[in-house]
Amino acid sequence: MTGTRDQEGVTGMRTAPAGSAGGKRRDVFDVDEASALAELERAWAYGGYHGFCAEDGTWCAVSSAGEVLTGGTPDALIRKIRARWQAKQ
Repeated sequence: MTGTRDQEGVTGMRTAPAGSAGGKRRDVFDVDEASALAELERAWAYGGYHGFCAEDGTWCAVSSAGEVLTGGTPDALIRKIRARWQAKQ
């Protein structure tokens, strides 16, 4: 959406033209998989998790020991990683 001003100076919103960068819409719960996977890698690489992937709504992490953890969302996967990591401390 982009802002516009009417004759009285009141700001209103309108939808950007189709095909423009502002016209691309995602569902509020859509996840940018590439960005999320990069963040998981950055956050957990030194914690012993080196393989991350997302496919068909399942998010996976592989530990250096070969253990596979899964979650339905990036947040669910992070909770499992944290729980497993804390259990090993």
